[in-house]
Amino acid sequence: MRRRRFLAIPLALCAARTHAQLRAEPEVAYPDVKPRALEFPRDFGSHPDFRTEWWYVTGWLDGEGVGPLGMQVTFFRSRPGVAEQGASTFVPRQIVFAHAAIADPTLRRLRHDQRAARAYPGLVSAGEQDTDVHLDDWSLVRPGGTYRTHIAARDFALALDFHPTQPLLLQGDRGVSRKGPLPREASYYYSIPQLNVSGTVTLDSRRIDVGGVAWLDHEWSSDYLASDAQGWDWTGIDFDDGSALMAFRIRKANGEALWAGGSYRDPAGMARTFAPGEIRFEPTRSWKSTRTAIVYPVEFTLVAGDLQLQLVPLFDDQELDARASVGTVYWEGATRVQALDGRRGRGYLELTGYGSTLRL
Repeated sequence: MRRRRFLAIPLALCAARTHAQLRAEPEVAYPDVKPRALEFPRDFGSHPDFRTEWWYVTGWLDGEGVGPLGMQVTFFRSRPGVAEQGASTFVPRQIVFAHAAIADPTLRRLRHDQRAARAYPGLVSAGEQDTDVHLDDWSLVRPGGTYRTHIAARDFALALDFHPTQPLLLQGDRGVSRKGPLPREASYYYSIPQLNVSGTVTLDSRRIDVGGVAWLDHEWSSDYLASDAQGWDWTGIDFDDGSALMAFRIRKANGEALWAGGSYRDPAGMARTFAPGEIRFEPTRSWKSTRTAIVYPVEFTLVAGDLQLQLVPLFDDQELDARASVGTVYWEGATRVQALDGRRGRGYLELTGYGSTLRL
């Protein structure tokens, strides 16, 4: 416990700098996202020159006597661009954040926990050659091509393997995903849908063998959102027939779509990318948090090209308070999916910027 407090202290000091101090620092020249061929395994790893990066795993789990459970594990890497020329080991050149959650229908709320610390050799790091992210005793790694996570949270634990069953799916234009009207408002982005999950979940000191299906996203960017963007709605869906869909919209403050996009891969492995005008998120029901009074649209009709889907949450209260790590409150939850053509799927829905404007 002492070590974790020690790691967090420099992050708190960094956050406490005044705006005047930050303006006095030389600006960092963050790289732009430009068209290029992604290279693997190198691009499974971190990209420390960029401002923001995340590895995001969501899925559904089942085990004896439990389930279905929703599962989310996210590791973030951030380059603050503050005092990078300092010689001290304590200079926060890179910050690693993480949060994890279990959507537990028996509680009708999330079990969740979060961490944040500056990079420190041997304790907190994001490897550049492959997925190899560590934050003390939390980790997401990729030995031998299988993703593996270990999370020791306050009231749950995860020890899960995610086995790829399909090739990765490049998002946008060959891995460059536009997020706004300007070319620089973009991210490098790929997904790995239909991951086969195995491992254990510990709930209330009970260790349970589980299996399931999961989705992984990896994105990195320096200028993710346009200045007039309020937040986004995103979903990643694993259909029972092996197909996969990702869709998102970036919202303005008035709720209108500023930008949108997505992709679909059919059961035969053929993929297509959606233009902004082909994606529509149409809310059909909302839920108001008793903790924050934020109102979230938790049910949607989603139109993606010629696909029409109904998104219904596993339960309503899947609000995640991540103010102690990434600094925001949002809704992120397991979602059942019913397609108009009769197909079913399991996915996750992420809703940001409903309480206040999201800033990355």
